[in-house]
Amino acid sequence: MEPRFNLFDNEIAAKFAKRFANAGLVIHQSPLPKSTQELVSLRASQINGCGWCIDMHTKEAATAGESAVRLNLVAAWRESTVFTGAERAALALTEEGTRLADAHHGVSDETWAQVREHYDDDQTAALVSLVALINAANRLAVIVHQRGGSYEPGMFAAAFD
Repeated sequence: MEPRFNLFDNEIAAKFAKRFANAGLVIHQSPLPKSTQELVSLRASQINGCGWCIDMHTKEAATAGESAVRLNLVAAWRESTVFTGAERAALALTEEGTRLADAHHGVSDETWAQVREHYDDDQTAALVSLVALINAANRLAVIVHQRGGSYEPGMFAAAFD
């Protein structure tokens, strides 16, 4: 499967990507822990089948010191012992917020209560925004068949400096 369209070579797409990256910068600079940001981005990308984003977030997390064990267990986080209660709440929110079409209720009250137990208002705002943003990023990459495997840590940030 070859890429259908290069989002970085088109003027309109490049303008959009720069603004999209700026929205991501707000989240990156938030008090939401960086490890949680990468785990959330990885889990949504796994659900959405986005090879480009799985590649990026796995490599960025590993470069930031995330363990291979935790990265390998993100897809089965419920059946593992390596995630904190806060991370489990964030991963549950990610799954429910990503699989909106699969559940008529969206994010459950139970999951929302767990998120609020572990995250303050600023962290919650960043977490909700991140789930929305990574889902949008997944859709962009999947639509144009942007494939995983060639990402190098820091590559995306460098493109917008």
